[in-house]
Amino acid sequence: MNAAPHAPAGWDCHAHLFGPYHRFPLAPERSYTPPEAVAPQYLALLARLGLGHGVLVHPSAYGEDHSLLLHALAAHANLRGVVVVQPGSRLALSGLHGKGVRGARFSHRSGAGSNFAGSASFDDLRALAPALADAGLHAELWTDVQALPGIAAELKALPVPVVIDHMGGFDVAAGVDAPGFRVLLELLASGRTWVKLCAYRNLLDAPDWQAGRAFQQKMIEANPERLVWGSDWPHLRVAPSPDTAALLAMFKDWAGNDEVVRQVLEANPAVLYR
Repeated sequence: MNAAPHAPAGWDCHAHLFGPYHRFPLAPERSYTPPEAVAPQYLALLARLGLGHGVLVHPSAYGEDHSLLLHALAAHANLRGVVVVQPGSRLALSGLHGKGVRGARFSHRSGAGSNFAGSASFDDLRALAPALADAGLHAELWTDVQALPGIAAELKALPVPVVIDHMGGFDVAAGVDAPGFRVLLELLASGRTWVKLCAYRNLLDAPDWQAGRAFQQKMIEANPERLVWGSDWPHLRVAPSPDTAALLAMFKDWAGNDEVVRQVLEANPAVLYR
């Protein structure tokens, strides 16, 4: 197991690995086929960003095969993982915490219809929440501010913390006073919901990415102790691919001060993923 003896304290809390495909082939049934994005590339990215730790989220293109994720966690002590499971999955939740896994990811998005191949639904989360709690894992949820109001009460009642991806898919056009975004802020303020600060996917159609600044600042005002940052590397299906260092710099600029930067990059993920 490899880890730098004095690695920087900062964390990137959302990334994916793919391949090498001769060793870790994708699932036959999948909704996309990405180029390889292998562990040495990701570790080099962390070093370039000045971060010491990363969180790998199992991609749906691998279906139920978690071999790549578990191999990376076993080989690198500075990495943590998030799995994707459904009731009856062959991957047992018990024992995953000791292998570096800290959460399981589910999807509940507006307009998405049935879940795509390899993903787990909100119904799956409902069914597995007690087992997640027993295994010491949190729930990660890919959702958006249109869908959140319909499930907010259930999220508050779950026996596990919830980590919401991609800043809740905020709607730039609707603004920070939109009802769904206010629900997200209320969940964040409650202390049991975490949010990954990863703005760019919500800004791809915006003429100026600075439109995301107000959304991040509202989240910081709501609860800076429940925010973590994620690069979303390797930026699947986004062309041209953004410069990950520029995304990190954008977060730091919008954070307002060094204290918030340290809170989000170091203190908070150390609590959530240690």
